[in-house]
Amino acid sequence: MTDQTTPDIIITKVDEAPELASASLLPIVRSFAAAAGVSIGTRDISLAGRILAAFPEYLREDQRISDDLAILGDLVKTPEANVVKLPNISASVPQLVAAIQELQGQGYAVPDFPEAPASDAEKAARAKYDAIKGSAVNPVLREGNSDRRAAKAVKAYAQANPHRMGDWSADSKTRVASMPAGDFRSNEKSSTLPKAATAKIVLKTADGAQHVLKEGVSYPAGTVVDATYMDAKALQDFLAAEIDRTKAEGVLFSLHLKATMMKVSDPIIFGHGVRAYLAPVFAAFGDKMAALGVNPNSGLGDLLERVKGDAQIMAAIDACMAARPPLYMVDSDRGITNLHVPSDVIIDASLPALIRAGGKGWGPDGKEHDAVCVIPDKSYAAVYDETIKFFKEHGKLNPATAGTVQNIGLMAQKAEEYGSHPTTFEIAQAGVVQMILDDGTVLHEHAVAAGDIWRSASTRKAPIEDWVNLAIDRQRAEGCRAIFWLDETRAHDAELIAYVKPILAAKGVAHLFEIMAPREATRASFETITEGKTCIAITGNVLRDYLTDLFPILELATSAKMLSIVKLMQGGGLFETGAGGSAPKHVQQLQGENHLRWDSLGEFCALGESFKFLADTKGNEQARVLGNAIDTATQGVLDHDRSPGRKAGEPDNRDSHYWFARYWAEAMAAQSDDAALAAQFAPIATALAEKEATILAELHATRGQAVDTGGYYHNDPAKTAAIMRPSDTMNAIIG
Repeated sequence: MTDQTTPDIIITKVDEAPELASASLLPIVRSFAAAAGVSIGTRDISLAGRILAAFPEYLREDQRISDDLAILGDLVKTPEANVVKLPNISASVPQLVAAIQELQGQGYAVPDFPEAPASDAEKAARAKYDAIKGSAVNPVLREGNSDRRAAKAVKAYAQANPHRMGDWSADSKTRVASMPAGDFRSNEKSSTLPKAATAKIVLKTADGAQHVLKEGVSYPAGTVVDATYMDAKALQDFLAAEIDRTKAEGVLFSLHLKATMMKVSDPIIFGHGVRAYLAPVFAAFGDKMAALGVNPNSGLGDLLERVKGDAQIMAAIDACMAARPPLYMVDSDRGITNLHVPSDVIIDASLPALIRAGGKGWGPDGKEHDAVCVIPDKSYAAVYDETIKFFKEHGKLNPATAGTVQNIGLMAQKAEEYGSHPTTFEIAQAGVVQMILDDGTVLHEHAVAAGDIWRSASTRKAPIEDWVNLAIDRQRAEGCRAIFWLDETRAHDAELIAYVKPILAAKGVAHLFEIMAPREATRASFETITEGKTCIAITGNVLRDYLTDLFPILELATSAKMLSIVKLMQGGGLFETGAGGSAPKHVQQLQGENHLRWDSLGEFCALGESFKFLADTKGNEQARVLGNAIDTATQGVLDHDRSPGRKAGEPDNRDSHYWFARYWAEAMAAQSDDAALAAQFAPIATALAEKEATILAELHATRGQAVDTGGYYHNDPAKTAAIMRPSDTMNAIIG
């Protein structure tokens, strides 16, 4: 059960590797915080927790849990919020279905996920599940804009210990491919509302019928409202052409989307990719596969599972794949391709990894090859295209000398595309989609065909102004180059520029900022950091996500170690802890070998900021002492190379937590700001040091053996605690 009061600091309960790590780290944090009278609580925003909270009527009284996401959603709108947010699953449909099945197997009678809901009960269940999948958490919690950067200690370590980078060749065949026309970028329209308005979205068809897609969409004055669509026929033609071209070039074919955050549009686009790759199979057996429940949006893995009993279809698939270009592999050892699961290839993690590797991806033969990276919508594809071109020209980045790109991201109040889920639709029949305001004004309209993907997004005035002011503050603090990544030829960006320029002029700082389209900003940023300098990228929501993986993965080898501060607009603080894209493999390794390679450095950084923020907001100076000591401990973990290793037999996450606790205690004992705290932590520091050999032996006693966490999405807390806290000696010292 999660805590029901509002503690000083809330640490979110999440999924996968970060949640396993919490079983080890959270007791340490709670014990140390108690010395300063700081209470630490949790709230469950995990996928399993969100499912259980949505269906109390299906559960026994003792199985019901509170809707912690809704509770946190209210809290982040208050000055009292102090939340450390760990990375959570943004579930694709296959992940959601797997979590449901696991819960059902544990005795939770939640309903099945209805693929094609017919009854009222199924439609109600589907509506609840649709609200859970994808980016259900971030739009609720991010009531502020983002300040993401590499912590100084992390950057210094990366420069002193540069990671391996793949070599780039000027004649590399790796490239980015995007639709020449008919995509979201090409069809976008945008307007700023002069007054508050309510809108409805309707589809008018040739027979004169008017189908209401959405009504009651309200916007305050000053909101930037966008509308656009992707032409399904143009998408199909583009994919078919790129598959043929990739085959001719002799390289890997890969599709890069974000079906987790863009939970309505991108699974559909992914499905088009699966259908295009297996086009001859669908042409011959489409009806038969549909009868077997095949939905290409769920990926090739689900498709193969459903048709595996039909030898004729399987033979056709084998023949088709043999004639197609080889697929970029997620896991070549297990035969998991780029098209297997929509959530397996998340663009902001997959493309930086390929770029870091010198433009190489793993093929089905277990070897590295050049690849065509298909990003159908070209809104942000230029970032990756220009990055690849830059490295072809200049060679790989040198982490030992590279500067750093910080980010100020516009994301508050469901800004931009990440807030578009409730207003995204796959069009059922040809017609005209209109956004009609309550005074009858047609704000936007598009002629569409059946199968097209239409969406609207919005960005409110207050978050935009807060974003610009946050950028001004950050540039003042750094005194470095600062670029707004905005394209004056794009409809949405032009509306944002109309906000940005007057604010900069009014503050007298316009000369300190540049405004560039993403392609030009990408090259300018790489030129800056190649010279060893700092640059601030000031971007919208999606680019914030992309860039705070791209640059850290190249600079630091990972984005999980970023310092990520969300300054909530009502005065509270949200402290995020980095990326979770590789967490599934970490869980598999723990369960198979009892080795957890998840690195909690992002959590350390976030905790330090959270404690210091608490000191600022509540006047608890002992919390500041704890926060400063966390910074010292984090530096110690880096300086002494105490981060987890990748392979079983090497130190893992639990070892790093021992060292973090020890360095934290030693820093508390050595500090001179609070004598009482120093005296309290001195014996803890001594005990942890004196018992080092015993503790490390206990931590390693069962390594290499398979362990049972009691579940993947919904693990057993007692089993997990036993696995993640195996040192009785350390537990006795920490408490």
